[in-house]
Amino acid sequence: MTRAAVLFLAAPLLAAELKVATFQADVTPPLGTPLCFALVKPGVEVVDPLTARGVVLMGAGQPIVLAAVDWLGISNESHDAWRRGLAKAAGTTPDRVTVHVLHQHDAPGHDDTASRLAREHGMPNSLQDDAFMAAALKRTAAAVRKARRQASPVTHVGVGGSRVEQVASNRRILGPDGKVKVTRMSSSRIPEAVSAPEGTIDPELRIVSFWNGSKPVAAITYYATHPQSHYGKGGIGWEFVGMARAAREKALGVPHVHFNGASGNVAAGKYNDGAPENRARLASRIEAGMKGAWDSMEKSAVTAADVQWKTLPVTLPLRDTVDAKKLLAVVSDPVAKQADRLRSARDLAWARRMESGHEIQLSRLRIGPAESIYLPGELFIEYQIAARKIRDGKLAVAAYGDLGPGYIGTRIAYGQGGYETSVVSRTAPEVEDVLLSAIRRLLE
Repeated sequence: MTRAAVLFLAAPLLAAELKVATFQADVTPPLGTPLCFALVKPGVEVVDPLTARGVVLMGAGQPIVLAAVDWLGISNESHDAWRRGLAKAAGTTPDRVTVHVLHQHDAPGHDDTASRLAREHGMPNSLQDDAFMAAALKRTAAAVRKARRQASPVTHVGVGGSRVEQVASNRRILGPDGKVKVTRMSSSRIPEAVSAPEGTIDPELRIVSFWNGSKPVAAITYYATHPQSHYGKGGIGWEFVGMARAAREKALGVPHVHFNGASGNVAAGKYNDGAPENRARLASRIEAGMKGAWDSMEKSAVTAADVQWKTLPVTLPLRDTVDAKKLLAVVSDPVAKQADRLRSARDLAWARRMESGHEIQLSRLRIGPAESIYLPGELFIEYQIAARKIRDGKLAVAAYGDLGPGYIGTRIAYGQGGYETSVVSRTAPEVEDVLLSAIRRLLE
């Protein structure tokens, strides 16, 4: 074979067409399912059907999968299983798959590691409906396989952003001593909490869209806030972020995927007192931000050669209070409160995972001018702000990947007290050094 023939055969590979496929599956749990890892009332009605949705990018090497699920969390072995399952369905490898949740609290959590611990100690299906979880993953994988056959060419990407007004506020209100004085959760009727400033947030909603010529074929939005308004009553639903997503999808006729940003310490408490009617108000404000981002978009021509996918594995330092031996003693104690036993099972699941040397994957996707990163846990907003500064604000951030580590605070936050870093974080204060260094390397 001549050199010219070799070049001729290689040319089609170099000029592979960039395509995108969108997928969606119903992952609504049956009534009676534990919600929020059994921290709130089990499901008694379905307010909104929950979905697992995302995109598959094809043509730039092996496919890349970005998935977002209307659940509280996907943790530990379950997060591995989702990435493996969607990778197989997409014809790619797990390192090219990222799976995140929107973190609605009236939704289930998936943690097979903790659920197995609970089952072994006499509490089967207390954290999750094991059979439903397995079926939901299979349905989502089937949706990915189907979507691949219906992919659309991508000739352009659009990038934009818009400020969201009167939704997000920082949960941690400090006193004169620099300690957390008031915790402003997703809803608040504490006058001091309502009147306090918004605090540290990222008010911008970012959007990335995919186009085939003049036709939009998919849109992905990113915004950082806990998505709770009126919750904990057993009404399974996708909350105000899901309502806004659905409204924009209907208005444009374009599939929408939404990712929650780094909002471990950000919620709607300043603008929400828990009244049911506030859900629609918050949804309309998010919807306005989505529309503003769409209207601000700038389109750029792209090809498969403009796609870059980068991953970086990191080991998150385990908090010294997360003691595997002590946690097992609580899990195995039939006299202890079930809530304490289940919490300990989740903590123990993460402790064993970290002690085994497991690494968490951070990911970055760039398609021409469109750049986004995908991070684990309930990250504090400061991580998102730091990452976006590296790119002069031109960066979209998704958090709530593997939820195993729980809240991931900043170093100073661990000394300030407050719910997130005093009670439920499973990572040590040194996590800030690890993650900020990793984010900088990821964006190099």
